[in-house]
Amino acid sequence: MGAETSSAAIHSTDAEHGRVSGHKMKPFSNPYVAGFGLGLVLLAAFVIMGRGLGASGAFSSAVATAVDAVAPQHAQANEFYAGYLGEGSANPLMDWLVFEVIGIFAGGFLSAALAGRIRKTVERGPSISVRGRLVFAFAGGVLMGIGAKLAGGCTSGQALTGGALLGVGSWAFMLAVFAGGYAAAGLMRRQWR
Repeated sequence: MGAETSSAAIHSTDAEHGRVSGHKMKPFSNPYVAGFGLGLVLLAAFVIMGRGLGASGAFSSAVATAVDAVAPQHAQANEFYAGYLGEGSANPLMDWLVFEVIGIFAGGFLSAALAGRIRKTVERGPSISVRGRLVFAFAGGVLMGIGAKLAGGCTSGQALTGGALLGVGSWAFMLAVFAGGYAAAGLMRRQWR
C-alpha cells in the first residue's frame, strides 16, 4: 500500500508539473478545436472514401475472421459470420473500417509521442485500485461493444456518420448517449476523487 501511494503521489506531482519521465508534456488539445478537426475528418471520409466513419464494424470483421480460422464450419453456418465471409467476398480484414481503426491506433500513438505523453501507467483516481480500474474499463468496453451491435453502430458510426446524414435513429442514439453519460457521471466521479 505504501509503495502504491508513493507511486501515485509521484505521478500526480509529475502530472501537476507537466512532466513524464523528465520530459515536458504538452497540454491536452482544446476539445472544441479537436471536435472541429473530427468534423473535417468525417467530411474527408465522405469525400475521399464515399462513406463515413465507424469502428465497431472493424471488430466484427476481426471476430468473423478469427472464428473462421478456428472453426470454419461453424462460421459458415452462422448467419452473422457468414455475412462477413460470404461466397466471393473479399477477406473481411481488407474492409475500410479495419484500416481506419489501424490508422486510429497509429495516429493516437503519434499524437502521444509528439505531446510527450507516452508512458506505462493506468489512469485512475485515488479511491480505486489499478485492478479495480482495469475491471471497470473491461466491463465498460464489453457493454459498449454489446450496445454498439444493438444500436447498429458505435458513437462514430451511428452518432457521427448517421447524425451527419440526418438519420432520426442516429440523433435519438446521440441524445441517449449524452443523457446516459450525464446520468452516470455522478456515479463514476466517485472513482476519481
